Amino acid sequence: MRAWPPTAGFAPRRADWRFLFEHPAHPIALGLGSGLWPWGPGTAGTLLGWALFALLDEWLDDWQWALVLLLAFAIGWWACTRCAQALRQSDPAAIVWDEVLGIWLVLWLVMPTDWRGQLAAVALFRVFDIAKPGPVAWADRVFKAPVGTAIGARQGLGILLDDLVAALCALLVIALWRLA
Repeated sequence: MRAWPPTAGFAPRRADWRFLFEHPAHPIALGLGSGLWPWGPGTAGTLLGWALFALLDEWLDDWQWALVLLLAFAIGWWACTRCAQALRQSDPAAIVWDEVLGIWLVLWLVMPTDWRGQLAAVALFRVFDIAKPGPVAWADRVFKAPVGTAIGARQGLGILLDDLVAALCALLVIALWRLA
């Protein structure tokens, strides 16, 4: 299956406020615009995810959270794929839905905890996402398309995968810390 739009021969595009509203996938993938933050869009997306988690957690039980995470993954896969295609890049920094999804998973599994515990979970998730040690680096590179080739669903999945692995690594450290 050929990916659309074709990316071969086209220069990468930069996300901006106009781009945010060009397609319904863009506000999702760009984290309602938090991915446009010029200094650390991934951190801005993570902070948006934390704020949305705090709002939603008041009304959602564990089963509802599980459903939200599954739907957010499916919708995010579509949105990240479409946005990456429009930007003609395998994993643009402006796409932050992966950070939102990753921090939701971490916070859902560490709750209940106070704001300090949440802050530690957010910081640990960001460390794994930024430093990309071991399995996170593998997940980051396994689905990337070479520059100038078409971007498809495989790259959309790759955008999400490295942050989900970073979330799992953060959760592993938290679990080991709680056992100690």
